[in-house]
Amino acid sequence: SSAELNTFQAVIAYDEEDTYAIFLYPEGGLQFLGTRPKESYNVQLELPARVGFSRGDSDDGRREGLFYSVASTEQALRHLERGSNAGVPGVWVFHVGSSGPLEHVEPGGGEGASPGTPQSPAAPTEPPARPGWAPTSPRPRHRGQPSIVPAGLPAAPGQERSRRLQPDGDTPQMAAAPPWRKSSRGRLVAGRFLKKGVSLLRVCLFLSANGLALLLRRAPGAQTGCPGAARGRSCVRQAGSLGVFTYSAGSKETCARHHGRCSPHAFCTDYATGLCCHCQASYYGNGRQCLPEGAVHRLNGKVSGSLEVGRMPVRFQDVDLHAYIVGSDGRAYTAISGVPAPAARALLPLLPLGGLFGWLFALEEPGYENGFSITGAEFTQNLEVTFYPGEEQVHITQTAEGLGPDNYLSLKTHIQGQVPFIPENFTVHVGPYKELYHYSSSAVTSSAHRDYVLTSGAANQTLSYRLRQNITFSGCPHARGRLPPLQRLSVARAFALYDGQEQALRYALAGRIGSAHDDAETPPVNPCHDGTHTCEATARCQPGTGLGYTCECADGYRGDGRGCQDVDECGEGLSQCGPFSVCLNAPGSYRCECRSGYWLAEDGHACVPLALLADPCEDGSHPCAPGDRARCLPRAGGLPACECLPGYTGDGRDCTDVDECAENPCHPAAACYNTPGSFSCRCQPGYEGDGFQCTHGKRLTPCEHERLYPRVPGHAAQCDERGEYRPLQCHGGTGHCWCVDAAGQEIAGTRTAPGSTPPRCGNPEPTERPPSMCERWRQSLLEHYGGSPRGDQYVPQCDAGGHFTPLQCHGDSGYCWCVDESGREIQGTRSEPGSPPPCLPSVAPPSVRPSPRPDVSPPGTGTFLLYAQGQQIGYLPLNGTRLQKEEAKTLLSLHGSIVVGIDYDCRERTVYWTDVAGRTISRASLEPGAEPETVISSGLLSPEGLAVDHLRRAMFWTDSGLDKIERARLDGSERRVLFDTELVNPRAIAVDPVRGNLYWTDWNREAPKIETATVNGANRRVLVNKDIGLPNGLTFDPFSKLLCWADAGTKNLECTFPDGAGRRIIQNNLNYPFSIISYADHFYHTDWRRDGVIAVNKETGSFTDEYLPEHRSHLYGITAVYPYCPGGKTPTKPNPFLLPGSCYTADVLKG
Repeated sequence: SSAELNTFQAVIAYDEEDTYAIFLYPEGGLQFLGTRPKESYNVQLELPARVGFSRGDSDDGRREGLFYSVASTEQALRHLERGSNAGVPGVWVFHVGSSGPLEHVEPGGGEGASPGTPQSPAAPTEPPARPGWAPTSPRPRHRGQPSIVPAGLPAAPGQERSRRLQPDGDTPQMAAAPPWRKSSRGRLVAGRFLKKGVSLLRVCLFLSANGLALLLRRAPGAQTGCPGAARGRSCVRQAGSLGVFTYSAGSKETCARHHGRCSPHAFCTDYATGLCCHCQASYYGNGRQCLPEGAVHRLNGKVSGSLEVGRMPVRFQDVDLHAYIVGSDGRAYTAISGVPAPAARALLPLLPLGGLFGWLFALEEPGYENGFSITGAEFTQNLEVTFYPGEEQVHITQTAEGLGPDNYLSLKTHIQGQVPFIPENFTVHVGPYKELYHYSSSAVTSSAHRDYVLTSGAANQTLSYRLRQNITFSGCPHARGRLPPLQRLSVARAFALYDGQEQALRYALAGRIGSAHDDAETPPVNPCHDGTHTCEATARCQPGTGLGYTCECADGYRGDGRGCQDVDECGEGLSQCGPFSVCLNAPGSYRCECRSGYWLAEDGHACVPLALLADPCEDGSHPCAPGDRARCLPRAGGLPACECLPGYTGDGRDCTDVDECAENPCHPAAACYNTPGSFSCRCQPGYEGDGFQCTHGKRLTPCEHERLYPRVPGHAAQCDERGEYRPLQCHGGTGHCWCVDAAGQEIAGTRTAPGSTPPRCGNPEPTERPPSMCERWRQSLLEHYGGSPRGDQYVPQCDAGGHFTPLQCHGDSGYCWCVDESGREIQGTRSEPGSPPPCLPSVAPPSVRPSPRPDVSPPGTGTFLLYAQGQQIGYLPLNGTRLQKEEAKTLLSLHGSIVVGIDYDCRERTVYWTDVAGRTISRASLEPGAEPETVISSGLLSPEGLAVDHLRRAMFWTDSGLDKIERARLDGSERRVLFDTELVNPRAIAVDPVRGNLYWTDWNREAPKIETATVNGANRRVLVNKDIGLPNGLTFDPFSKLLCWADAGTKNLECTFPDGAGRRIIQNNLNYPFSIISYADHFYHTDWRRDGVIAVNKETGSFTDEYLPEHRSHLYGITAVYPYCPGGKTPTKPNPFLLPGSCYTADVLKG
């Protein structure tokens, strides 16, 4: 529109032999990037803006063609404000005239690139538009080469508008800068500027309403001053050399006024021309952004691209990029998901795409610095790659946009060009390599030629590409001489692969940064530099002489480096929390939380009254969707977060209703009705139920209900054709039989022992009949089992008339199936524990004895335990219930993590865990070759307990730092808080998927308790709050339906029914249990005194076995992996809400 203005300043600086053009682009100065010509009339035509130079041969410059392009794309134009080739954001310097040969325009600062395409040592930034023009080799770059722009220009864009230039006399403070000398070719290179008869160079700056003007002129003799200096102009002079000018001391930025630019983990230093930020000890970065040394870091971003793969065009937009950095040894793992397969395979050789992170976070040799120590978290990388022999060319731009609230670096990547096609059956191998990086005050450049090998079976082919890289950033120009001009990145290991199943492109490499000089004989590498040291994850490795080193515990820990204990800054009075705050200890650190009515200040320690801060969530100025569709979450010092309510989907600002009926959550005999934010299910006419479970004609009788939900563990009630209790009831697992009344209650004195004749119940038969086939077979098996069958042995179940009961169940395993009148299993009716199939009654007695089926025993192999041990997840197989200690091994190594909670999804064969060090929840499939994946990466402080609901495809966790209990889908979506009140130290959590109940412990030392609620947060109540101390471990047994816990305070292992009744002690002499799991007739718990896994018999309470890993350290969570899913039947098509055989309510499902 006509109101849009483009504001910039242009200055010509010259002397008798050289001319320079200087451009200043203030922040927000470019408001439009194209315009409509007058001749377009009503045609919607817009011409893009361009920045560049014409040759100047024509009288009418508007009609002359472009000679040298600075920026011609939207991305390059927007970069003009942020970037620079002179070390000052928004300032661009070009050498445009010379008394000697000057074939083309050159970047005058010699320190960076134009904002368009990447600059490389062998080509200008953008090729000239004039046909036939060929570039000459540009001058070599040298670190410390000064620009002709003011060294005192503000370090951050946008501040120049508030500057006021004042005369600063004849002796201003000058930035240290080496002078220049004239080369034989008329270009300026580092050295003395020696010319006869010249003793002074004068630079004058004029500031008026028309903008900025600069005049560089040669002054004879010792003449001083600038014309009109007394009228408000600023003059700077320096004898004998070409200097740079600065602002007066009155306008210089100082730490006293601008220290807020520095990171909270940095200190501010005043220099002669301004301030610089430097990271504190045990942190690294550029001072504006600092990260803890040796920690694990994560990067998130989006990748877009427009590629020609061979001859096939491929486009992708905003696919996800995630990187995982192990700072202690310089490893970087990068995954890009969602790139179409042809493009992903073609990008496999482009290790520099992930190699940027290898340079950013390389292991630093003494005296050298990795990329993050130089650029921080705000930079732009331009990469140009040319493939051979086809000479395909691709351009990559990666822009880092700062650190997020959890120190996650945010990145945007754009890929454009042509890449060679790689067939599907080929893999790519990239060997170790070394690469030189050239450094200046605001740019880093590198170039290399790299080979890669395509392999398919026995065939292989070696190809190559050339890369040119330019990384621009806003360095601090006031502290000079800090960096060597040249460093070498050494990558010892590198690989690239494409996972077709997950559609993920993966890169991994391990690198270190050090000297650029190759010694004749490579010296041995100190273990601190190659990651082979034995220091703990919470310790730093300090190299000594030769191969010697020492371990030092990181800040927040104390010890000898090989055993580091967390320092409780709160308890020892070491915190800096201010008034009205509460100090909360965390591993290696602490945090300050404000009391009610106060808000945490920017320093993270002081608390200020809420009245001083406007809360957009309270005053309605937030950008979130209406309150019936989204919630507003306030954030300290920034915009609030928006989150869609359950039943809606979107980014929180725009939330649309989820049509749950599309997932068919209701019973087949029910109709689904979608409503805003929810849905409902109603049984069709002729059926009864809640819509998720519909039965024809009548409701379940008490006997039918007990058959589905047994009161006696392992016993499925036997009902007659009318659904009433049969007078004779027999336990299919133990062999006991007894009589019941019409209400199903056992009649005292009627119970018979296994193997004996069942009691006569109900009305006696007029004449005694011979034993039926079912009864004879049952008696035969009972005798074979010695009168007392084990829980894993099958005993047929017969009704009072001797017929096979339609429903047969296998011992206490919970497996059930239907049989015909001959006792043979009906194909397709076998179900998993917790959901017995509906079976039609048999009416005729069997005529032939059924032969035992070979598959009546459920799978007995494949059950094992998984336990968390700091930085790893261990695997401990079971042989029955015995620990197979000789086959124990490490399942997953997770360097830099502290794994606490762990659980298993039997549907997808995936293990989930919480990480209190990384403050994340992750998962990994147990299939070969699977890699860990983070599903919850923000909003966590100390995630501990974890429970997976394999029926609802949901997970639940406790956070003892935030005192919350939350839930989410297994992919991390639909996350919401269930409880955030009346919690002090929530730890263990367990779920009963079949009944939809949740249980958790709170080891509040003043009032410990065990609570329960539904999985959607309803009906919260306390189950146990007496005679407990530190209830660390909690488990729910899906077979016995018992809730059990291990208490490190009372030393008891106890169990109760889910309603709190029937509480009993199993073992009263535990050591220090942390986590517990139930399997078969045993409990298995991790113990902090023994640092191992302990087995306890459920019936006797005796300790039967223990496993002590070779590497002794605390074990945390433990879970059991079954060869089947307990409770619920897996459907052919997974349904996120309902599985057949399970009964839920609409309320539970919606939660």
